[in-house]
Amino acid sequence: MMAWLHQHRDALALALRRLAATPVNTLLSLLAIGIALALPAGGQMLVANALQLASSAAPTPQISLFMALDATRAAASEIETRLKNNPGVKAARFVPREDTLARMKAAEGLGEVIEVLPRNPFPDAFVIDPQDDAPAAMEALAKELKKLPRVEHVQLDSAWVRRLDALLKLGRTGVLLLGLLLAVGLVAITFNTIRLQVLTQRAEIEVSRLLGATDGYIRRPFHYFGVLQGLLGGAVAWVIVRLAALWLAAPIGELARLYSLDFTLRPLDRVDSFALLAAAAVLGGLGASLSLQQHLKD
Repeated sequence: MMAWLHQHRDALALALRRLAATPVNTLLSLLAIGIALALPAGGQMLVANALQLASSAAPTPQISLFMALDATRAAASEIETRLKNNPGVKAARFVPREDTLARMKAAEGLGEVIEVLPRNPFPDAFVIDPQDDAPAAMEALAKELKKLPRVEHVQLDSAWVRRLDALLKLGRTGVLLLGLLLAVGLVAITFNTIRLQVLTQRAEIEVSRLLGATDGYIRRPFHYFGVLQGLLGGAVAWVIVRLAALWLAAPIGELARLYSLDFTLRPLDRVDSFALLAAAAVLGGLGASLSLQQHLKD
């Protein structure tokens, strides 16, 4: 066990020495990997912030339920009781027809028109906050409410919720597609780097084989090299995204204040940061494995 740990320690140390031996090439490779990974990571940060902004700035979706014009107050009370007992209803506020009439009379340009009407044209209504504001859940609740007695019309304001959900799905899909494309680029960079390493050290590899070194022993430093290169490139990407967030924080905060929004740009959280570094390391190791299988056969 100790011998196995020493072998991995030595392989890791050798990989570090190889990275440090060519500082210019290493720096350029890390910058290329960092910039490639910073694009999907920055996109994920923007999508997460857009979701936060949408949840804080957008109004809570509601359902408006309108009674029939000839419905009695007793019928409205029965509906109110049913709404309170409905598990899909978070809250329900009763709006008497008299309050609606008074509000319309107070509105500019409508008072004179309403005064000449023979009777109150507005029905009793309920404004309902659903437990689940997902578009599908709200539509199912609206269909259920339409079946209640003396209910004339149910109005659902979920159109903007669907539009927002579609935009966020588009953003996440775009980030995922960009991430996949650039992941292929990271694998290609590592693949080519390891290929050059193998070609440069061909003589050393042949001598090691003559001395009885196993394929695992020969491959191990190259694997560590690929993983370290990917991991360090991921760290560069994290720094780029962090600096971009700091740079954009002031203008975005000023724009939010102009629109009276309580919003600040948040950088990548711990989960996304760990995912970025882990994905970079895995992709670097994958590129190294593919390159070794191709160029270390002989």
